[in-house]
Amino acid sequence: MLDPSATPNSPIEAQPTIGLIGMGAMGRMYATYLSEGGWKKIHVCDIPSKYEEIKAEYAGVPGITVLPDGHRVSRTSDFIVYSVEAEYIDRVVAEYGPSTKVGAIVSAQTSVKAPERAAFEKHLPEDVYIVSCHSLHGPTVSPHGQPLVLIKHRAPDWALTLVENIFLPFRSRHVYMSYDEHDLVTANTQAVTHAAFLSMGTAWASAKEYPWENTPYVGGIENVKVNIMLRIYSNKWHVYAGLAILNPSARVQIAQYARSATELFKLMLAADEKALRERVYKAREKVFSADYGGANAHNGRVPSPGARTPILLSEDTLDKFSLAAPPSPGSSRPRSPKAKANSHLSLLAMVDCWAHLGINPFLHLELAATPIFRMWIGVAEYLFRSRARLDAALNAALYDVTHRSDDLEFVVAARGWAQCVAFGSFELYKDRFGETAGFFRARFEDAVRVGSAMIQAIMESSPSL
Repeated sequence: MLDPSATPNSPIEAQPTIGLIGMGAMGRMYATYLSEGGWKKIHVCDIPSKYEEIKAEYAGVPGITVLPDGHRVSRTSDFIVYSVEAEYIDRVVAEYGPSTKVGAIVSAQTSVKAPERAAFEKHLPEDVYIVSCHSLHGPTVSPHGQPLVLIKHRAPDWALTLVENIFLPFRSRHVYMSYDEHDLVTANTQAVTHAAFLSMGTAWASAKEYPWENTPYVGGIENVKVNIMLRIYSNKWHVYAGLAILNPSARVQIAQYARSATELFKLMLAADEKALRERVYKAREKVFSADYGGANAHNGRVPSPGARTPILLSEDTLDKFSLAAPPSPGSSRPRSPKAKANSHLSLLAMVDCWAHLGINPFLHLELAATPIFRMWIGVAEYLFRSRARLDAALNAALYDVTHRSDDLEFVVAARGWAQCVAFGSFELYKDRFGETAGFFRARFEDAVRVGSAMIQAIMESSPSL
């Protein structure tokens, strides 16, 4: 039996051999933190055609040995992590799983666990253990303090203890779930959240509009929306496609989000103030009742002293994270012009979606929040926390037709993304993603830099979340 008390400080002969199959962005992140954390025996591989390239890249890196393929990694490793897209997990495990060393612990860093569980149960030998994982953040975000989901599926307690010790260098917050619980929570914390930002980007691209150049989308929470949207589109499309298409819970939530956006927009077109206000405030009460006093949620109360600290920083602080070009020397133009009121249809639809599906986003925030989901709840909370801000959004939705065309583009985009997910087509998802990404590509470098600074500032302001 492996020594479950092994740590990076243990003698090399007492340390487990750690195997990483797949050296994409997340596989590389895992390799880096495990190596820097002091583990001495890390075997890695990617597809055989990349063997020489990766071998040269990791030459001299402490603890890392590059092997030609997954068979070599599986045969020699005590703990194996598949860092493979969910779309391909069955094929890869079918090829390399039978070579797994007797008594090894197998895991996978896939974002959707239903196909992973099926692949493991179908292709892994019965004499190996399954303790899976999922870091709920992207490869450019430090794992320190971030949630790391651990799933003890087919293993004794000592195997989970060893996996916990192996991941000590990550300094992540361990969250324990089943496979089913994981997919339900990630549908909300990731898939439907991504769908909202994907829809924003597609809407702005369809309108041929750079939002940081348009006053309604400059300043405060608008900077959060824009920076996160660009951050998502600067990543690889497959990171989000698997989350949405392969997760049954995600399909339900994304469909409801598009439905909520459509139905709210119809009330706006009809100028039905009574129905729109009732629906939005009912959603506010249901989602934010713990903060707003239950049945009295619609009376404009703010949380009492001692209630949970708001996630977002002040608007003045958030203004620093604008992508708008700074004014030239001597210019009288303010550095970050304040945004005009707009309908915030994307946020109204999100809270309406949560309410219709009976989702408590703050429970998911405590369990397994990603940085982007943390931002998204923060923006929604900022709008719904203040009756003045919420009423201004409703008035703009009903009576300011200058926003109507943008709202129309958003509804069309949201429905398009929902249909794409419902069709289950990765190629369609790739094409839609790539078309929008191409429109914004010139600002990706700035977006990643500014977005990372914004996330870090917000995380530091609310360390207890």
